[in-house]
Amino acid sequence: MRWTLKPKPSEEKIETLATALGVNNIIASLLLQRGIETFEQAKKFFRPSLEDLHDPYSMKDMEKAVERIEAAIANDENILVFGDYDVDGTTSVALMSSYLKSYYPNVATYIPDRYDEGYGVSYQGIDFADDNNFSLIIALDCGVKAIEKVAYASERNIDFIICDHHRPGVSLPKAVAVLDPKREDCEYPFKELCGCGVGFKLIQALGKNRNQTIDDLLLYLDLVATAIGADIVPITGENRILAHYGLKVINSNPRTGFQAILKQVKKTELTITDVVFIIAPRINAAGRMKHGNHAVTLLTETDINKAIVWAAEIEQFNTDRRDADKRITEEALHQISENKEEDRLTTVVYHESWHKGVIGIVASRLTETYYRPTLVFTRSGEKLAASARSVKGFDVYNALEACATYIEQFGGHKYAAGLTLLEEDFGNFKAEFEKVVSETIDPQLLKPELTIDAEIDFDNITPKFYRILKQFAPFGPGNMTPVFMTQHLRDVGYGKCVGEDKSHLRVVVKQGNSIQFTGIGFGLGAKHDIACNGKPFNAAYVIDENEWQGNVTLQLRLKDIKA
Repeated sequence: MRWTLKPKPSEEKIETLATALGVNNIIASLLLQRGIETFEQAKKFFRPSLEDLHDPYSMKDMEKAVERIEAAIANDENILVFGDYDVDGTTSVALMSSYLKSYYPNVATYIPDRYDEGYGVSYQGIDFADDNNFSLIIALDCGVKAIEKVAYASERNIDFIICDHHRPGVSLPKAVAVLDPKREDCEYPFKELCGCGVGFKLIQALGKNRNQTIDDLLLYLDLVATAIGADIVPITGENRILAHYGLKVINSNPRTGFQAILKQVKKTELTITDVVFIIAPRINAAGRMKHGNHAVTLLTETDINKAIVWAAEIEQFNTDRRDADKRITEEALHQISENKEEDRLTTVVYHESWHKGVIGIVASRLTETYYRPTLVFTRSGEKLAASARSVKGFDVYNALEACATYIEQFGGHKYAAGLTLLEEDFGNFKAEFEKVVSETIDPQLLKPELTIDAEIDFDNITPKFYRILKQFAPFGPGNMTPVFMTQHLRDVGYGKCVGEDKSHLRVVVKQGNSIQFTGIGFGLGAKHDIACNGKPFNAAYVIDENEWQGNVTLQLRLKDIKA
């Protein structure tokens, strides 16, 4: 890993903010790095307020969307809530359908089948709407590029309202309303909402129309917080407020489906990290292994006994997903070493039998191993489908756009995308993708970067310091858990490799005559000799708590160590 120390703000700014807030200079410096320069900004950061949510009507087309939904209700029309099969899509569908059903019965949901229909709005979904007399489809977390499909629906007298957060193409679908803060003509002040976040803005606008306050909508924020965490959108601005209050709902009054999931894992107080690693994979597993409908059913269920049955089924899907993920990752790593592809600047692997539901996870694992823009392909009907993942700083969406000649369809973000292509184009695409990446990537980006917020001494690590750090949460993109570096550490003689396969490192370290701390480094077992040879070393780490037999102590979660 290359360690990059974030630039330190000016001493003058640090002193001014530290004095204004009554905190030490390290805390002030961390705040300044996050763009917080005044007492007022710090207050908004540490005490997120629902009053700071933006007016939903400042989003382009919001008025049209609300008018069309109200007209549908007045005319007794059937409304179909349509969403993608991942966490953002299924939470969006659960949010919108359960809100509308709270005062209008003619609402149904539709999640496309990952394998038969693929990503986004589908012709099968529109045919289902046509066959069952639905005249309005609300599409969530998808649709901003579905120009032909919206036109197809229009021919069948079915209107569309689109709530999306993906980048639009050159032109927009001819829907009644296209709610997407990334539209160039949309002046909505916060551009980084997830799909469920855009859905929440729509129910906020509908609620305003019905004289509901934000307090009446709080119970839906557990879904929004889950989507924010799972979709890896920045946890800044409006997302920070939504995630903060959503976590409060999850921890104090979770919906029945969440209660059923949490009974399985016996976890109490959840952080956004727990949401990402405990709740989100289980919701995702339904769409990956069986069908996203199972997730929506669980998330909208109000009977705890039924929810427990659904949660047990989803738990099994998650176990199956883990097994498939492990097996396919091993096969992909074998394929890379067999074909001696480690010298390439991209990783592109394919096997026709790989489970389409886990290729995105496998792509992430390969990216962690080889640190290259990565594509994992499998067969999907007559075509090949792939999940793409990228390395920090490199826009894989733009790279795919440059290879569009060989691609049937693609969509996504800077760091994650999906595509389909014809089998005969696979070889040409693979060569072109390698060429495009080779010509455009900065070689520095092919070495994992560990960004360090500040260099500190062990004397700075006190219970009070940690209490303030905890208030920086919820953590995520744009506000990552602070990483610190400390120099000249020595293991006091207890350093050892731990874990079943001895792949983790546990040390007890001191800096000079300071207090000693226990450090645990997951996956750092290979660095045992650096830490335990009696010579000083430097460590990069985050500070967290360790609870053992009722005692809570501060410990270091090591990210890396260097001689």
